[in-house]
Amino acid sequence: MKVIAVVPAYNESIRLAGVLQDLRRFVSEIIVVDDGSSDCTAVIAEQSGAIVLQHLVNRGQGAALETGTQAALERGADVIVHFDADGQFCAEEIPAMIAPIIKGTADVVRGSRFLGKRSELPVLKRRLIMPVGRMIEELFTGVALTDAHNGFRALSAVAAGRLHVTLDRMAHNTEIIREARRQDLRIVEVPVTIKYHEFGQGVGGGFTIVRDLLMQRWI
Repeated sequence: MKVIAVVPAYNESIRLAGVLQDLRRFVSEIIVVDDGSSDCTAVIAEQSGAIVLQHLVNRGQGAALETGTQAALERGADVIVHFDADGQFCAEEIPAMIAPIIKGTADVVRGSRFLGKRSELPVLKRRLIMPVGRMIEELFTGVALTDAHNGFRALSAVAAGRLHVTLDRMAHNTEIIREARRQDLRIVEVPVTIKYHEFGQGVGGGFTIVRDLLMQRWI
């Protein structure tokens, strides 16, 4: 079973080496997509033994994931894990993340901060942004999930071959779930822990996601 981690990275030189060191224990290969970084992200990834792909300009996380996912398929991945470069995710949770795919009970697995494991969410995120985000995601996808826009996910090779990210920035998360539902792929959530180093996407980021989804739908 070949498990390949795809790590989108934009100016992540501070934490990247540690993230890749942790990942190496749980996956067969690591693909880092340097999304137009201006720091030494690509050099650190190469020194850490990752396969490094580079975008000449910053295109966004969705574009980086699409580049990395297609490369992982070309390298014969059976399971592809999407994993952030900023140290928020726990590599030790990868076995649980990919278990439903290995067992043949799921095609797409997404992490959830709301299924029992403790994540210290900022109050504004927990009480306002996340509940609204869940409602918006269900509106656009028709799928009721407990966590909106959790980037820790796993895809079977079959799912990855059928799901193509066209939204370059953060709306890709909703796009993946929407397309998985349209293609009758099996979607499950598993509990994960998120470690917050900074606030991340706020209200402004949410508006941008909705705008991108609407533009994709109507243009």
